[in-house]
Amino acid sequence: MLTNSDLQELLKYKAQHPVLSVYLNTDPAQGNADVYKLKLRSKLKEADAPKADAAEVERFFDQEYDWTGRSVAVFSCMPEGFFRAYPLAVPIRSRVRINPTHPHVKPLANLLDAFGYYGVALIDKQGARLFSFHLGTLREQEGILGKDVQRIKHGGGSQAGGRRGRDAQKTPPKEIAERNMKEAAEFTSQFFGEHKVRRVLIGGTEDNIARFRAHLPKTWQSLIIGAFPISMTASHTEVLDKAMEIGRRAEREHEARQVDVLVTNASKGQAGVLALDETLRAVHDGRVQTLLIQEGFKAPGYRCLGCNYLTAESADVCPFCGEKFDEIPDAVEFAVRKVLSEGGDVEVLQENQTLEQHGHIGALLRY
Repeated sequence: MLTNSDLQELLKYKAQHPVLSVYLNTDPAQGNADVYKLKLRSKLKEADAPKADAAEVERFFDQEYDWTGRSVAVFSCMPEGFFRAYPLAVPIRSRVRINPTHPHVKPLANLLDAFGYYGVALIDKQGARLFSFHLGTLREQEGILGKDVQRIKHGGGSQAGGRRGRDAQKTPPKEIAERNMKEAAEFTSQFFGEHKVRRVLIGGTEDNIARFRAHLPKTWQSLIIGAFPISMTASHTEVLDKAMEIGRRAEREHEARQVDVLVTNASKGQAGVLALDETLRAVHDGRVQTLLIQEGFKAPGYRCLGCNYLTAESADVCPFCGEKFDEIPDAVEFAVRKVLSEGGDVEVLQENQTLEQHGHIGALLRY
């Protein structure tokens, strides 16, 4: 499973030889292994991939990949013994890239942004079932019933615990339910923190969701992107389908809001820039909090050999350090790498006419 640590490794990796990056959609609903292998060979040939890397990638798909995922990302630089493969549970557009020194990471940034680090809680008056949802993979990990915690791993069963006997007989049911709800919220908050959750989904009845939400700290309340009616005994497939559905819808809505804020800020000249060159300048200055890019947008540019300043405009020497420029095939990819390596966010928008009309790229700034 791809993690932020994996992404950081790819971001930091710098080779002395070309790096082959392969993204292959292997969704079983759209074809079988033979179909995808044929597509892979065609794309490797079309890109004129280095022979050693192409051979290693084909060997991986012939001998190691189990074809159970819906896509896979592979990176290879065989002259330096570098090879990484990440099966993914969400589909991705097939493509092959060859960069002079770095892996092509832009598609991974998009995946982690859209489907990375969700927390899902199913709630009722007795407790909660908790799930982690990451890049299309749903794992039921823990649950709580009353005071006792039960652990449910890999879809396994659980044993009920909680308050029984005299305590339950003496305490009014309403009070028990409220106490359970509070304890479930506390336990869920701890679970979300441990799993570095960035988005929260809550399932249950409308009343239980409202009561549970009220007990969550405001930090976690602010990360709730959706709630849905569902039974506590729902299957993994039901929960996964809901998580994917709400995740996609919430991501589109989030993207639209981000673009609206960006356009407003840029028009006022406050904490926002639009179009390639202005965005690249902000990236160089380290001011970018969130980089927004239209899916598939790439543009040639120029990189200073001294300070790595990026620009879309040709120039003889760098205005910052006086060194010469090197022409690069995709300045957007370099911008993505720099923003991610400095702790910023990258939003890759699937469809947004507003951003398209403003040059396909822009950035919300730290200052």
